[in-house]
Amino acid sequence: MCQQAECGCEQHIRHTPVVGRHHQGGCCCGSGYAPRRFASREEVASRLEDYLGQLRAEIKGVEERIAELRKGG
Repeated sequence: MCQQAECGCEQHIRHTPVVGRHHQGGCCCGSGYAPRRFASREEVASRLEDYLGQLRAEIKGVEERIAELRKGG
């Protein structure tokens, strides 16, 4: 369900959010505003840095689990 109910659009109940895209740039319900399609270089770099941090955390978790298994835990 759409979380942008404050825009006054009554169609929000029928929205099916698309992960990572729905209401990314504002309301998509007939306001005449189209969300941006292209991110700036800085935005892309920031998202990639966040993703890299998530990957590093995942690697750490996998390494810890391997260590536990090798200890017999």
